[in-house]
Amino acid sequence: MSETARMAVFLSIALSIWALMHVYVAHRVWRLSLLGAPHGHLALVVALLLLWISYPLGRLLDRLELPTASYLLELTGATWMGVLFLLLASLVVVDLLTGFGAWGGQMVPRLRAGAVGAALLLSVIGLGQGLRPPVVRELDVRLPGLPPDAEGLRVVQLSDMHLGPLLGERWLAPLVDRVCALHPDLVVITGDLVDSDSDHVEDLLPILRRLRAPLGTFAVTGNHEFYAGLERSVRLLQDAGFEVLRDRHVEVRPGLVLAGVDDLVTRHHFGLRNGALVTALAGRPAGATILLSHSPLLAEQAAELGAGLMLSGHTHDGQIWPFGLLVRLQFRLMGGLYDVGPMQVLVSRGTGTWGPRMRLWRPSEIWVLTLRPAPGASR
Repeated sequence: MSETARMAVFLSIALSIWALMHVYVAHRVWRLSLLGAPHGHLALVVALLLLWISYPLGRLLDRLELPTASYLLELTGATWMGVLFLLLASLVVVDLLTGFGAWGGQMVPRLRAGAVGAALLLSVIGLGQGLRPPVVRELDVRLPGLPPDAEGLRVVQLSDMHLGPLLGERWLAPLVDRVCALHPDLVVITGDLVDSDSDHVEDLLPILRRLRAPLGTFAVTGNHEFYAGLERSVRLLQDAGFEVLRDRHVEVRPGLVLAGVDDLVTRHHFGLRNGALVTALAGRPAGATILLSHSPLLAEQAAELGAGLMLSGHTHDGQIWPFGLLVRLQFRLMGGLYDVGPMQVLVSRGTGTWGPRMRLWRPSEIWVLTLRPAPGASR
């Protein structure tokens, strides 16, 4: 199956699930008293249809170069995406407690109305948390094989920035200023710098070029770089002044190796060749090795191949609780620091947001890692 055909199948499945979510919510709130007014049900159907189409229509108008209309529709649709998920989750809880309406009698409508109110309240909280600047988190990392003269090197990790219509210059410029003020020795971007269309990011190149560090700024691709067009996204990263690690490694200074791979999840979905970790880590110089991999997969293999630290993102740690319960079905490593054999894995919650500008108990992050030597060999 070609890449275009796979993308068409993916979009068909995504839109079908999106439609079913609307149908479920409509069915559960159909008999609520707030819809008892004349034309209440018609208003519900029309509103849900408009909200259902807003996000994909916004993306379509963006491609047709209608920026104002596309921005408003995409913002509405993205926000509704978060609200709809919270509505769905709240109503499912009520269904489970009431046997899908079989128990509880007259209390069921009241419980469903309460679920709607709770979802709307959580949506407001999520918007407030999602609009906050990323939190700076600092961590000392004991890295096997790190030379003593490299102690104290500072690595800043950015991940999942999702630059596009919703996260543009007004969001990016202060972020770059904050990163520069941290005085990193090395800056790494672990994928999804682009959201869906690299055209929006081209206008941000002057700001991105300010991301500089003495040992360099490095990036790997994420799944959204694939969606936006892989080769074009890679050129964009390079035009921003980043060195893109595509299944290869570099020695950023004597005794410190940085390796990176194209996104492991998407390459599997697109039927691309395997063996990325072996290719990236083979033949590297002696010393400490940091691996950049957008998706936190194959950590055990990376540890066996001798990486001392793996930096990932992709999961957003669920972004909007309790969405993480679904994400955990695919990813065992969700967010934070993990030990995988002798290797440590740091999974970022993401510096930006995907879809809705919402986060619920899962704040955006900028990680600042201070490297310390530790006993052991790098391979």
